[in-house]
Amino acid sequence: MRLGRGAKPLTRRRFLTGTAAAAVAGLAMPSISRAADRPELSFGLQSGDVSADTAIVWARADRPSRMLIEAATSDSFKDIVASTFVDALPESDFTGKALLDDLPPDQDIFYRVRCQNLSSPTIIGPAQVGRFRSAPASRRSVSFAWSGDTAGQGWGIDEAHGGMRTYATMLKHRPDFFIHSGDCIYADSPIQRELKLPNGDIWRNVVTEDKAEVAQTLAQFRGNYKYNLLDTNVRAFNAEVPVFAQWDDHEVANDWWPLRALDEPGYSERSALALAARASRAFHEYMPTRQTLAEAGRVYRRMSYGPLLDVFMLDMRSYRESNEAAPHDGHAPLLGAKQLAWLKKEIARSQATWKVIAADLPIGLVTPDGVAGGNGSPAGREHEIADLLSFMKRAGVHNTVWLTADMHYTAAHYYDPDKAVFQDFDPFWEFVSGPLHAGTWMPAPLDNTFGPSVRYQKGCTREQGENLAPCFGLQFFGLVEIDGTTGVMTVNLKDVDDHNLWSIDIAPQPASRPASIAQRV
Repeated sequence: MRLGRGAKPLTRRRFLTGTAAAAVAGLAMPSISRAADRPELSFGLQSGDVSADTAIVWARADRPSRMLIEAATSDSFKDIVASTFVDALPESDFTGKALLDDLPPDQDIFYRVRCQNLSSPTIIGPAQVGRFRSAPASRRSVSFAWSGDTAGQGWGIDEAHGGMRTYATMLKHRPDFFIHSGDCIYADSPIQRELKLPNGDIWRNVVTEDKAEVAQTLAQFRGNYKYNLLDTNVRAFNAEVPVFAQWDDHEVANDWWPLRALDEPGYSERSALALAARASRAFHEYMPTRQTLAEAGRVYRRMSYGPLLDVFMLDMRSYRESNEAAPHDGHAPLLGAKQLAWLKKEIARSQATWKVIAADLPIGLVTPDGVAGGNGSPAGREHEIADLLSFMKRAGVHNTVWLTADMHYTAAHYYDPDKAVFQDFDPFWEFVSGPLHAGTWMPAPLDNTFGPSVRYQKGCTREQGENLAPCFGLQFFGLVEIDGTTGVMTVNLKDVDDHNLWSIDIAPQPASRPASIAQRV
C-alpha cells in the first residue's frame, strides 16, 4: 500500500492508504479521553532493508490494533511521502511491519506509527517516530556498521553496567545502515539473575520468564527478541539506524542444521527442524526483513545501496548438512544448490563498485561445525566456497569483501591464492567483528585451504579466560566507509569504547567482465 509523490489517479490502493492517513489526521479532532483504551507501542520502532525508494518499518502493539504509518522528509510531517497501515494481531504476537515504497532517494525519511483501537476506532494511541536515510541513486559516500552476537552466554541486560553499550557506541557514528551478522538472539542461552565476575563483582541481569530456559515454544522464541528490546540502547539504535538482519545458529539452537537431533540439556524437543520452524517465524516477526512469496521464511537476499555498494546477505544454516555426513565425494551442502546458484547469478550481474558478502560464519577459521574442514584441499562444506570463489574469478567479479561475526572477537584476514592449497581464486579480505553483547573468546586457528593470514586480531587472552563478560570492554563492531569520489573502502575495527583498533583503505579494482560469463549468468 502506498501514497506516492505527486498527483496520481485515485485507485483502490490510494483510497485505502488515504483512509489510513485520514484516521491519523483525525487525531486533531476533539475526543473523549479513554486512556486505558488507547493502544500503545511496546519495544520501540525498527526500520530495515532500505533501498533508494523502499524500506521496511516495524513496530509492536500492546494489544490488537491497526498500526497507522506515515513517512515524510521532515520531522514536522508536513510533506507526507508514504502512508499505509498494517494490523497487529495475536497471530503475529501484535507485531506488524510494512513496506514503504515510492520514497525519494538519498533523503532523511521520518516515519511515525500510531495504533488504532480495533474495537473503538476513534481511539488512537500516542505516536512514536523513527528515522532512516534512503539509499542514494547517484554516487555519494556511504557508511555502515556490522557485528553480531547479542545476549549470549548468559550475559543479558545489566543496567548498572550500562546495558548493551555497543549499540550506543555504534549510534554515535550515524551509519547509513547496520548489518546484524547473525545470533540476533541466543535462544539456547538462558538468562540467570546473577553471574559472578572474575574480579569478584556480580553481574545482575534483567530477567524474564521466557529467558529462564532454552527456547522451544514459539512464545519463548518471541520472548528472546522481546528481551533484547528491553534495552534502551537497542531501542534508541533501532529508531535511528536501519538493520539488515540475517541469522546464524543461536536464533534456533547451537550448531543446528535441519536434520540434526539435539542432545543438549534442557530440550524435550529434539528435532532441530521443528525448532527452526518456530524460530523462523519469530525471527521474521521481530526483525525488519523483507518477505518473499517465492520462498516463505527466506533469509538470503541482495540489498542494493546505490552505485557504490551491493550487499549479499547469506544463509549458511537453513540448507546445510553435517560435515561428517558428507557423501563419498566429500561434498556437504552449506548454502545449498539453489542459494549458491542465486548468489553466482546476482553477484555476476552486480554493477556496484563493491560487493559485500555478509556471511554468518567465517570461511577460514577452524571451529566446531563451522565451514573450514581442516588444512588441505577443500572438504565437506568448503566445496561450495571453492566453487563460488573460482566462479567469481572466471566471471571477473572484483571488489568483493566478506564480513561476518560469530567468533566473539575481531580480526582481519587476507586470503591469498599463492599461500593456499586451493588456488583458483582472486585475493580478497574477510573481516570478523563481534560480539555486540556476549562473552568474548580467544582467537581461533586458521585453515590453509584458501590461504588466509591474520593481519589483525583481538579477543580475550588465555589468562583472562573465555566467556569474558561484556563489562571488560572486549565487545567489537566494524565500521565501513566508502568514499563517493574515489570509491576507496575504509574498514575500521572498533571496540565498545569506540577505540579504533585497526583500519585499512582498500582501493577498488576496475571492472572487467568476460562477455561469455556475463551472458551465461
